[in-house]
Amino acid sequence: MKKDYTGVIKSLGAVFLGLLAGAVLMAAVGANPIKGYIYLFQGGFKSFERLGNVFAISTALILTGLSVAFAFRTGLFNIGASGQMLMGGLAATAVALTFDNLPRIILLPFMFIVALLGGALWGIIPGLLKAKFNVHEVVATIMMNWIAYWIVYYTVKAYFTAGLETETASISAAAQLRLPWLTDFLNGSYLNMGILIAIGSVIIIKLILDKTTLGYELKAVGFNRHAARYAGIKVNRSIILSMMIAGGLAGLAGLTYYTGYSINMQIGVLPVQGFDGIAVALLGATTPWGVFFAATFFGLLHAGKGFMSANTVIPPQIADTIIAIIIYFTATSLFIEKLWVRFKTKRAETKKIKSGGDE
Repeated sequence: MKKDYTGVIKSLGAVFLGLLAGAVLMAAVGANPIKGYIYLFQGGFKSFERLGNVFAISTALILTGLSVAFAFRTGLFNIGASGQMLMGGLAATAVALTFDNLPRIILLPFMFIVALLGGALWGIIPGLLKAKFNVHEVVATIMMNWIAYWIVYYTVKAYFTAGLETETASISAAAQLRLPWLTDFLNGSYLNMGILIAIGSVIIIKLILDKTTLGYELKAVGFNRHAARYAGIKVNRSIILSMMIAGGLAGLAGLTYYTGYSINMQIGVLPVQGFDGIAVALLGATTPWGVFFAATFFGLLHAGKGFMSANTVIPPQIADTIIAIIIYFTATSLFIEKLWVRFKTKRAETKKIKSGGDE
């Protein structure tokens, strides 16, 4: 079976155009684009510490990108990864602070399970509303983001602060995903066990989508809900299950971020990784391994922008602008592809009518 590389080509084209536009912006501020990109990529690859930080930043993006991509592949648009990430992070942090006397070998799996369940619960609710009452998942998940925001805000202030009221107490070393030997090897990098959770999730989601009956049913519902129902697939169950899995993935992003990259939770912050996950999913063509490489690329841009700014006159916002432009070209390529498919379909129909008339 011949593989379709259309998605890869579109993503690479979007990256190329984004980098090209970034070069134009660098030139506009009086900087040398080549020198700017050299420092940008050096900021991610110059040392083991910086390389580790690229993957540390990418970890949560991989999981939120997977969350959005999985829902999208099943016909749903999950805008609620930020809220799901918050609930997963809150559940994991609460366990870490409450049961800090447990052995590490028991505490970490406990935190993993509650983070998964916390995010999954926050995904099930919009799934139920969609399945039972046809409430659009975009509206429902956006509202759930803000409900999660305020739950975290008041729960942390009421039960988990220590000194500062704007953040939780720091979790103990036993509850952290960081590994001392890995931190030492990477000269202080934030890379932790979360990257293993992210890579494992990529592999599992890939297997679910491509190798299981469940994956086939979920994709069938996403492709054509009415045809799937006619074929005997339980559509409502598939919608709820899809949002539950998507929410669980985002919940794991909360675990890796708040107990791995960080060691506490701050209130009044809606994590941007949930929204960046949309960009990662689009650039990754909503495929699991595509999401992995897209998240790594974004992690490189985020990790390198400070080094670029410190060594040139280029402001760090240029890197954020490059990301935005890449997203724009990715979204535009999807639009252009739809127009092209529509044009070819109409052209084929016209030829068919003409050939029928000639007969």
